[in-house]
Amino acid sequence: MSSFPFAAVLFDCDGVLVDSEPITNRVLAEMLGELGWPLTTDESMRIFTGKAVKDEADLIESKTGFRITPEWLHGFRERRNEALERDLTAIPNAPAAVRALFEQLDGRIACASGADRFKVELQLEKVGILDCFAGRIFSGHEMPRSKPAPDVYLAAAAALGVDPKRCAVVEDTVTGAMAGVAAGAMVFGYSTGESGHSGPEALRSVGAVQVFSDMAELPALLAAHRPIG
Repeated sequence: MSSFPFAAVLFDCDGVLVDSEPITNRVLAEMLGELGWPLTTDESMRIFTGKAVKDEADLIESKTGFRITPEWLHGFRERRNEALERDLTAIPNAPAAVRALFEQLDGRIACASGADRFKVELQLEKVGILDCFAGRIFSGHEMPRSKPAPDVYLAAAAALGVDPKRCAVVEDTVTGAMAGVAAGAMVFGYSTGESGHSGPEALRSVGAVQVFSDMAELPALLAAHRPIG
């Protein structure tokens, strides 16, 4: 058994492992514009980052008069996936940090995302770390409640056989950090100060114990803390 202080590390995906938010929100802004709600990519990121599009149906209807349908969501995901396949890159230094923690924890890491499973697996494969999470990918779309509810993190911890209080969660949005805190985990916030990530103060305000800006720092940062439980 590793002497590492945490029993497991649970990663968000978008904005933590992959730089997907600008791509996804570019497509979303285009499609909402087609419905009559003109948005820039940055405006879309400010409104939708950290949230599931399907959960924002009321907002979209209030701005467009259109109630999003399963068919519309399917079309959005198809266009989004095509763009991700073409343009997606990893968050700098994230793949190396993932592999280091995978080795340190004998594979006890998981990806717990608010996104749909197809998107998560596509993205992890695209940046070359799908093998690190094989069998340990959890989608908020498959849970009773989406983030900021803790369901996806509780499911990941349960599948790993680990008390959530012995887990570290790595998140980049207030919505996700709230989910990790609600699960009872210790949350570490990743924020570069760029659009798409919540700011350091916002992450701390909802319970992130520390905020960092370079994924290369993560293994040592986690090693220097002690879990809640």
